[in-house]
Amino acid sequence: MRLAVLAFLALLSIASADHVILTGGPALRKWENLRVPQDQHDRWWANFIRASTLRMVEIRKAYGESAPIVWIVYRPGYQTRGREDGKPYTSWITDLARKRNCSLVWVDSSGGLISAMNQRPRGSVSTFDYFGHSNKHCFMLDYGNDIMAVSTAWLHERDLHKIRSSIFSKDSYCKSWGCHTAESMSGHWKGAFGVKLEGARGPTDYSMVGRGQLPSGKGWVR
Repeated sequence: MRLAVLAFLALLSIASADHVILTGGPALRKWENLRVPQDQHDRWWANFIRASTLRMVEIRKAYGESAPIVWIVYRPGYQTRGREDGKPYTSWITDLARKRNCSLVWVDSSGGLISAMNQRPRGSVSTFDYFGHSNKHCFMLDYGNDIMAVSTAWLHERDLHKIRSSIFSKDSYCKSWGCHTAESMSGHWKGAFGVKLEGARGPTDYSMVGRGQLPSGKGWVR
């Protein structure tokens, strides 16, 4: 009987596990085109979106086709880039989430992101992935969108304490696919949540995302 109860609880835990993907927004071309070519970002609007969907495929292969994915997307970046390009990007993202059976959560600010994270049930976040611009101290939800080469919305390592640590499972696997995360933020993440955040030392490269490959980095550190 005891083994049966433990088995049931284990299955219940798996069933309630969430796989959270956070996706930041792209820069505007009107700003990036003013920069020298080697410093330009986001010629393709969907770098972070495509990378997120590639990760969804990995999650479903590893955890099953019914694994629940919560997709948190910074909406203002795709609204403004959509107006610039004359494309309905937010509608396309909504369609992608529907086709991939994801729970799409739009956020418009860092406060909205913190609120969305805190709505996850206790111990439910089994995996967490971030796709977007970053530096060693923060996830930059916006970069080069409102202001050239500047972020106006971010999740800073100093703000991690605002997110309930209890939402993460004790063996949660977390990874940032942005630049430089391992150089500072990963340590603060472990201190705030008790789980490791894998990140890159140095920049990450999204150039192969359009060919079906996840971003690469010179050195991933947990």
